[in-house]
Amino acid sequence: MVFLLLFLEFFVIGFCAFGGGLASIPFLEDLSIRYPEWFSHSDLVNMIAISESTPGAIGINMSTYVGFQAVFREYDSYFLGFLGGMVSTLGFATPSIIVIIIISQFLNKFKESKYVKWAFYGLRAASIGLIIAAAYSVLKVSIINVEGFMEAYKGISINNMWTEIWPRISDSLIALFDFKALALALLLGILIFKYKKHPILYILLAAVIGIILKM
Repeated sequence: MVFLLLFLEFFVIGFCAFGGGLASIPFLEDLSIRYPEWFSHSDLVNMIAISESTPGAIGINMSTYVGFQAVFREYDSYFLGFLGGMVSTLGFATPSIIVIIIISQFLNKFKESKYVKWAFYGLRAASIGLIIAAAYSVLKVSIINVEGFMEAYKGISINNMWTEIWPRISDSLIALFDFKALALALLLGILIFKYKKHPILYILLAAVIGIILKM
């Protein structure tokens, strides 16, 4: 049953994630909530980091990893885990194959149609929205602490709002950000923009700084 479930779940993700691997992250995040025994949100963030540091798309890497983990935990078998990774990866890739085959048959005939152009404009907007949502989910784990921000305002009511809210603004802003992670992100952003060296150098630099600062 777990094989069929893996195939169907990743088939849906592969079908809906227009815009590439980054657009699949919100769907993968939802999957981690519905099936916490398969993988955690931290596993997803770690896989994003690995996928950005090594060859391979995020969606493919994550589907293979989750398929192996889910089946291995169910049956305690490396061979079945390997098959689980293959099944979930096939589920993720199958929609793309189907869509490409269908579109290739009709694109030449209808590519100048205004309705087709409107549909692609809509898909672009959806892809951008998914990528922004993916970026926010990564920032929420690495830099932004939304829970800490909300915690700073706990206990404020209509009766004490004007006396309590102003002193807590600075506390909430301090709680909102992991300033070490934010400083590292800004430093790497400046270095990448200014020097444009190979990405591996920045990945190694970030790893060394992260170890030194115990991030």
